[in-house]
Order: sequence, then C-alpha cells, then structure tokens
Amino acid sequence: MQLLIRSAHIIDAASPFDGQVRDILVDNGLIRQIGDGISADATVRVIEADNLHVSLGWVDIRVSTQDPGYEHKEDLTSVCRAAAAGGFTDIAVLPNTEPVIDAKGILGYVQRLAEGQPVSIHVIAAVTKKAAGEDFTEMLDLHNGGAVAFSDGNHPLQNPDLLLKTLQYLQPINGLLMNRPEEMHLTKFGQMHEGIQSTLLGLKGIPALAEELMLERDLRLLDYVTSEGQSDRNSGTSPINTVPPALHFSTISTARSVDLIRRAKAQGKPVSCDVAAHQLVFDDSALASFDTNLKVNPPFRSPDDVAALWAGLADGTIDAIVSDHTPQDAESKNLEFDQAEFGVTGLETVFASTITHNRALSLSQLIDKLATRPRHILRLPVLSIAEGQPASLTLFDPTGIWTYDRPQSKSKNSPFLGQTLTGRVIGTVHRGQFTPTV
Repeated sequence: MQLLIRSAHIIDAASPFDGQVRDILVDNGLIRQIGDGISADATVRVIEADNLHVSLGWVDIRVSTQDPGYEHKEDLTSVCRAAAAGGFTDIAVLPNTEPVIDAKGILGYVQRLAEGQPVSIHVIAAVTKKAAGEDFTEMLDLHNGGAVAFSDGNHPLQNPDLLLKTLQYLQPINGLLMNRPEEMHLTKFGQMHEGIQSTLLGLKGIPALAEELMLERDLRLLDYVTSEGQSDRNSGTSPINTVPPALHFSTISTARSVDLIRRAKAQGKPVSCDVAAHQLVFDDSALASFDTNLKVNPPFRSPDDVAALWAGLADGTIDAIVSDHTPQDAESKNLEFDQAEFGVTGLETVFASTITHNRALSLSQLIDKLATRPRHILRLPVLSIAEGQPASLTLFDPTGIWTYDRPQSKSKNSPFLGQTLTGRVIGTVHRGQFTPTV
C-alpha cells in the first residue's frame, strides 16, 4: 500500500528534515521519498490536513490491558483501538491480568492476539509469580520469549532482597526493571494525597513519603549493584543518560522524587522515570468534587508537586509521559469515593491533555517524551523520519480543537470525557497501514 503524506511539518530531532515542511511517500511500510511536490497516481492514498505535523510513532510504556481475565473492562482489540486514537503506534502492557503474565504461555497468548493490530504491543512480564512479591518468575525464558521489561506492575516490589536480586539477574542480559515506588504499609486504606485537602474532605491520605522512601531505597539498591565504574558515567554533564536504564521508576508524583532522580542522573546512575499525563493536569484540590474518575494511584499531589513535575520534564529529569491507562467498568467507579477502584483511562487524551495544560515544554520536547525517549527506555529499534526507514509515524495538529466525547476504550472512567481539548491526533501510519482517528 502506498501513502502520500502531503505538506507535513516534520518533528524529529534525529531527522535531516526536522522542522521542515515536506511530502512523505510511504510504500510497503517504508519511507521511500521525502521532498516537495511528490507526484501520486490514483492508486496512492493521499493524506492531507490543516496544520499537519508528523513525528515518529508515539510509545506508551505503561498500559493496563485487562486481557486476559477482565475483558469486560478492556480487551487487546479495544486497547489497540484506543491507543491508535490517541496517536500511539506502540504500547507496553503491564502483567496484571488474570492469569498474570508470568510464564511464556501467557506471554504467547498476548503476542498472538497482538498480531494484525494497528498498534504494536510490547509485553512487560512479571518479576514474581502471580505478581505476588514472593517467588521469581523464569525471567530469562520470558526475556527470550520477547518480554521487553520486568515489573510487578500495580504491585510495587516491597521486598528489598527481591529487587536487589532482580537487578543483579537482569544485568547480564541488559534487562530493564520497572517499579512504581510505593511503601504500601504507609498507604493502606489511603484515598488521596495526604495534606490540607484530605483533612478538609475527611479522606485518609496517601503520604508523599510513601513514594519518596521507596524511591530512595531503590536508588540505594541500584548503587549496591552498579557501584563499580558507574559514578563517572555522564557525571556532571546531562540529566539524560546515553545508555539504556537498568531501573525505571513508573508514575512519579512528588517534587522530592523529581529531585532524587535528578541527582541520581547527574551522578551517572542508569535510571529513568515517567509521569502520567493526568498528574500534570490535576492537583489534590480537584477531589473536592468527590468524582471517582479522579481517584488514581499515585494520587494527585499538591500544586507545588505539579509544578516540580513540569520542571522535571523541561530539564530532562523525567524521560517520558505515559497514560497509566487503567480501565474500570461502571460498577467499579459508580460507588462512594472510598469504595471506588483507582485508575483512569488515558490513552486517547495523553497528547491533548498535555498540550492543553502545557506549562513548560516546546513541541519538540513533548514529542521527545512521547516518541524518542520511550523507545530508548524499552530498547526498541532506533528510528528516524528519513528515506529507507520503517514508517512508524503519528500525524497530528497541535492546535486542533476537539471534544473528547467518543471514547474508543470499553471503559469510560476518564476525567476528560466531554471536555474540549487542544491538540488533535489525525491518525497513525504503522505496519504499512494508515489508521485515522474516528
């Protein structure tokens, strides 16, 4: 299939065409030609739009699929449909399904269902059996079977010995451990950020300390594993390490977490981190409405924390923006606040919510957080918008205004539903196909 993307603003720092407006001819999944006024016959599909921009395909490195086990909330087909609508060509899925992705058979099930989808699915396999934090999975087998990283996902690793041994075990294969920092003994029964707002609303708080304490612990354990020869790497140069990280912190949310990771990177530690898009939009005052679609973990923090997250994105401390897509059915959300499940659906609104509420990032910086850095973290092939390269592209209008009223996810637990947003995805080009937004 041939596609001709007409008059597109190219956003790709690695491309010789970065910042230029060019036509892009895609043939059989490859970029065949980039130039001005490329001719096309009647068999070529032409893609045109006002203020059309194109970048490398976006990658979301934290998505809950709910399949297998909870397909009534989301399945692999619907999650790919939602991801494509949000501009993503690749997603990395958490292992917290039923059964948990802790063996090659379950890994193979996901991989088989992913075939033929408009989005590439990369599987994050469990560190421990059933993600229970007790016995190790066969990580080497899972790695050889195609797992891109290891994590217990929504169950942060509490046992320091398990985390330490996982880092040691993954070192020889250049493997990646992803962990959400949370000391769960400090967050039990917590509903929202611990602070003035939780006191006023009468809800049990989740202290920032629970995140920061575990993050400090994990950094100390990483030091223990990688101390020799690490302190000089990139020290004093840039917060962005040039080698793939060994340890990735998922969905950080506090100012001190940003500062701890900033210092670790300045010392050359092989770490990376991400932030959920909704954490950049809301602070804890939003929960005065008791809207259960705003109940997330980690919780929305203070305005000072939100400002620190934006600053961390701007200076390169925070590597990626994720959806933390967690579908919940109506029965899980239409409850009293303290009974409702955590999580929001976010795949379709990551770009628009970030653009709409942008405080600090240029468009190039934002695309770096969505396309380039996530690929680096997951060790995916390095791509660029250049002739002869695979065509994995996202097409968008950064100034386009639209209303989020037709979600593609099976679940509707989004705080943005019905809102008018800036930043419209036009479609994706991936695996030789153009998938327009609905």
